[in-house]
Formats: sequence, structure tokens, C-alpha cells
Amino acid sequence: MKSLEELRARLDVLDRELLRLVAERQSISTDIAVVKRATGQSTRDFRREREVLLKARHDAEAFGVPPALAESMLQQLIRSSLTTQEQARVAAQGRGSGRRALVIGGAGKMGRWTADFLASQGFAVTIADPGGAPPGFECVPDWTQTDVAYDLIVVATPLKIANEVLTALAARRPTGVVFDIGSLKTPLRTGLDALRAAGCKVTSVHPMFGPDTELLSGRHVIFIDLGSQPALEEARGLFDSTMANQVVMGLDEHDRLIAFVLGLSHALNIAFFTALAESGEAAPRLARMSSTTFDAQLDVATRVAGENPDLYFEIQSLNAYGEEPLLALRNAVERIYRAVHERDAATFVAMMRQGDDYLRVRQAAREQGG
Repeated sequence: MKSLEELRARLDVLDRELLRLVAERQSISTDIAVVKRATGQSTRDFRREREVLLKARHDAEAFGVPPALAESMLQQLIRSSLTTQEQARVAAQGRGSGRRALVIGGAGKMGRWTADFLASQGFAVTIADPGGAPPGFECVPDWTQTDVAYDLIVVATPLKIANEVLTALAARRPTGVVFDIGSLKTPLRTGLDALRAAGCKVTSVHPMFGPDTELLSGRHVIFIDLGSQPALEEARGLFDSTMANQVVMGLDEHDRLIAFVLGLSHALNIAFFTALAESGEAAPRLARMSSTTFDAQLDVATRVAGENPDLYFEIQSLNAYGEEPLLALRNAVERIYRAVHERDAATFVAMMRQGDDYLRVRQAAREQGG
């Protein structure tokens, strides 16, 4: 019988070999990206992904490995390969080659993501932020001290500041395309209208993902049509080489929907962890308990609790349509309470069935691309 040390040493060798094979797979993915670009093929091939996953499950059974483990591993590797291919496609497009971009507020998390994204396309990016700029970027502490002679100007400041910046930009009448990346649009209406009235090429963009996102496949980017077709086309063109889903809508429609997509989901999780924190049940005691639903909700709530509370308050309080989902949430909780308190099984069951019907319709619409 081999000793424990010998067995662990063998595992170390296998782990290193696995990583070497992953590196080789990544290298091949880069070559595949080159071929796809040369032949005009899309980055993502869902049929090919399905074939790879089915083969992995089949091979896993032959090796005595759980098929679910093999599928999970291959899904991670596919995602990594897609990220590599998408980033290579964005860089190869070179949309910003020879052009200049100014990111106002670029030292923030999403501002930094935007600066990196533009730089990967060949833009010469300048960050205007009193907090300085990350390494590799030109920096000015105050954007008002620039000549605003940029091909692209992105406003990535907090919402309360963004409207002032947009209004001040309108007075300068920049010739390049201007857009913000705010989570809400109604608080920016004055500034956006001022830019439009000044004849500027203006639109508004909402990347529906966080600053840690690398792969845009399955992610959504919303573009607000403010009547400037050149600005809208330029902003959309920045994401053409990615696999992001592009959605164009109006300013008020955006905030009505975001009130539910962000406002309701944030409020639900804040209510969840607030109820836990004020329950009187010590965290170590609850940590010893587990269920599928509780653990899944706890994971989401943990991420929400770690976000910027000031930003989340802005999303709740500055949206002109923000109260509607909060009232809907309050009414739903009150109905659940009454149904349980009054032993009203019919109402409780009806609520669950109504929700199931609604979510099935939503899932079908997503599968049909609608």
C-alpha cells in the first residue's frame, strides 16, 4: 500500500498536468478565434457546445466519472474559451484605432471596465477623475480643463453627478458621441435633453452587468434612443464584436422596467437579509442549517449586501417609477401573511400557481428570443 504522502504527490503531478492541458486548450481556442474571424463565423456555436457536453458525459461514464462533474468542468472550460475568443474578436475589430475617448469618472468600477473595454478596441483613452487613473491610462483630474475634442465621451460618474456633467457638456457642444452608463435614465433627463437641444450626438447606455464581467455572452446592454441615429449606431457598434444581447428602448420605458429588474430584486434581497439580521437568531446557529432554497437565496443576498449601499439607494430613490414595485412587494408579503395567519390555503396556492404560470411564460419568451 502506498503512503499518504506518495498518493498526494501523485495528485500534485496530475493537477499540474490538468492545468497544462487547460493552457493548451486555451491556446487552441485563440487559434479558433482567428479562424472564425477569417471565415466570418460567429463566436458562439450552441450546437457545437451541446455536442461537446454530450460527449463529455458519455466519456465520463466510460471512465467511471460522474457525468454531472464532467459537464460542469466542460461548461467552465467552454466559458473560458468563449471569453478568450470574444476578447480577441473585440481587439481585432480595432474600432477605436486612431481615435480618442474620454471616460469621465473612469476611476470607478464600471468606469474602469469601460476604459478597459475601449482600450481593448484601440481607443486612446483618457480618464478624467479626481481620484486618479489606473496604471496605463492618461489622467486629468478635472474634465472641464480639457478641450472635449474627443471622438467619444463616456460619463461614468455617480447618478447625482452625471446629470450635472451632461448639462455642462451640452454647454461645450462636443463634436464626438456622448453617452452615459447610468443604471437609471430619468434622473439624467435634463442633461440628456440639453445635449440633444445643443445638436450633440448623444445617446444613453446601460450595461446590465457588473465590473467583474469578462464574457458578455448572455448579458444585455440597453441603448436609449434619444433621436440621434449616429450616436446610437456608434454606441451599438462598440458591442457588435461581443456576444452581448443589444436592446434599444426609450428613456421612460427603461426606468419602468428597471424598477422591477433592479429595484424589486434589490429590495427583496435587502428585506431578506434584514429579516435574518433582526430575527434574533444568531448567525452561527443559522450557519449550521441548510436547504436548497435557503442556500441559493443566501448566496444572492450575500452578493447584494456586499455592494455599494449608496448606489443601491440611488437606484431605489431616484427612479421616477421606483415606488410601484416596492408597493407590489409590500402587498405580496401582506397577502402571504394574511393567507398564513388566516389558514387560507386557497389564496396561498393561487399565488404560487399564478407565479408558476407567469414564470413559465417568461421562460418561454426567453427561449424564443422574445
